[in-house]
This record gives sequence, C-alpha cells and structure tokens, in this order.
Amino acid sequence: MSILVLGSINMDLVAVAPRFPRPGETLRGHRFFTAPGGKGANQAVAAARLQAPTRMIGRVGNDVFGPALRQALAEAGVDVEGVTIDPEASSGTALIVVEEGGQNAIVVIPGANGRVGATELARLEQWLPEARVLLLQLEVPLEAVMQAAERAARAGVTVILNPAPATALPEEIYPWCTWLTPNEVEAEGLVGFSLDDTRAIEEAARILVGKGCAHVVITLGERGCVYADRHEVRWVPAYRVPVVDTVAAGDAFNGALAAALWEGRSVAEALRWANAAGALSVTRYGAQPSMPYREELLAFLAQNPELDWDPPR
Repeated sequence: MSILVLGSINMDLVAVAPRFPRPGETLRGHRFFTAPGGKGANQAVAAARLQAPTRMIGRVGNDVFGPALRQALAEAGVDVEGVTIDPEASSGTALIVVEEGGQNAIVVIPGANGRVGATELARLEQWLPEARVLLLQLEVPLEAVMQAAERAARAGVTVILNPAPATALPEEIYPWCTWLTPNEVEAEGLVGFSLDDTRAIEEAARILVGKGCAHVVITLGERGCVYADRHEVRWVPAYRVPVVDTVAAGDAFNGALAAALWEGRSVAEALRWANAAGALSVTRYGAQPSMPYREELLAFLAQNPELDWDPPR
C-alpha cells in the first residue's frame, strides 16, 4: 500500500534579500539558488523522506528543468513512473523572494502543471487499488483534482486536500475529502469571513467539517494549528524553532500528515508529526531540500515533549 500524490512539479528560482522590493525598485539580494519545488512534488518528497512508499503523478516540461525535476524526486525515494514529460509545455516554475525574517513572496508559472488531466487520472485509476492515502493540492487544474478526489473516495482511499493556493471550491468536493488542510488565508476564502480571533478560527473549522470533511486542520504558522472533526475542536501549538525560510512549511506538514496516517497513527500522533516536520522545514532554505528525513523527525520528537492541545490565551 502506498501514498499517491497528484499535483504540481516546479523548479523554484529563489532570491534571498534583506526585504521585499517596492514596486519599481531594484534591490540588491544576498543569494540566489534553484531548488526543485511545486506543492505536489514537495509533499511527495516530505512523505518519502519519512519512509512512506510514495508515487508522484504529474507532468514536467520538455526543457532543461524537466529531467532534473524527475531526478530530484527519484533521489528522494519517490516513484516517478507517473511523471510524464510534456513535449508541448515548459516545466512549472516559481519565482520566490525570501526576506531576512524568513517570509516569502512567490509568483508561480504553471507550465506543464496546467495540462494535467486525463493521462494523470488514468494513472491514478491504475494505482488506486494499491493506495492508502491520496494527497492533492490546487496547483493543477481543479477539474482534475475533483475527479481524483471523487475516484479515490469511492475506492475507500484516505483523501487529503491541501487547498492551496487559495481557490474557491465547489461544494461537492468536501464530502470526498477525508482531511482538508487550509492555512489561515485559504480558510478565510472558503468560509467567507476574516479569521481575526480564536472564536472565528474555531467557527471556520466547524463550518468546513459541516460541509462534509471528516477532519479539518487550519494551519496558523507560529501559532500552530486548529483541528476539528464532528465531535470537537482542538488547538495544537507549534514547536518553537529559529525561522530561516517558510516557503514549504505547509508542504512538510501535509507530507508528514500523510506519512503518519499511512502508518496508521492516531490523529494526535499524526498532527504531532506534521507540526514537527513543518517546524524542521523552516530552519533551512529551499522547498524540497528542507523536508526532514525520518531520523531527524524522530530525534526532534524525542527531544521535544508532546504538545498540549489548548486554545491560546
């Protein structure tokens, strides 16, 4: 049994600068590097590094980045048989500025990711009988995401939808999602009001559960996350770590959540894994390079006591 990830595969072009430039301003940066990225690929690497058998389904372009992106996934332990090279498109790219405090601003060019469709869904159907978890995001066409979620749900596979970047969702997709994992901004878009206090965040989680998701997690960065199901709403605080680059913290969270659920861990254990993976990822630069290995995650958990589930004071 494996984890399937249907989603985006990008090459990240990263500039590190003292701050974000103003409109029309040329700003001298400190560092530039390229790193494999894309929310789908990042989450696949996060799961594979935690030693969960993971298969990626997606597309890269017929350009210099395509083979490098497939190779990076394979070197991380991801099965790339489902990653095709599109002869008519460029690979997806992301232009990222990281400022000294670790926050980032991103422009994404979908490229081949925007052409994900029938070919990838056929591969998904082929592998669903051997799958335990399906991870989805919104950097590929929404129609493909919806069809994948429905097919996996009908096959009895656990579906995790990370609704990023923020996009309006059709109501019919919610019951197909075992887990929905928006961040604060994405959750605001889904419920239609500002999450400006504890009560609003909890109400948003309840609303999303009411739409049909079995489990909802709203991630809140340094404030941790809020978990809700049909019985309760609980707060899970974040681990305190030095922040270097937050670019893929959410992807680390989702990949670790998938790996923990694949192992059959409890909700509390899965969220602890996810929080720890997100914390470790922000302590280093890059998307896929920042995903922690299993040994790192287990050592971090052993060194940090279990977090209490309490609302913020």
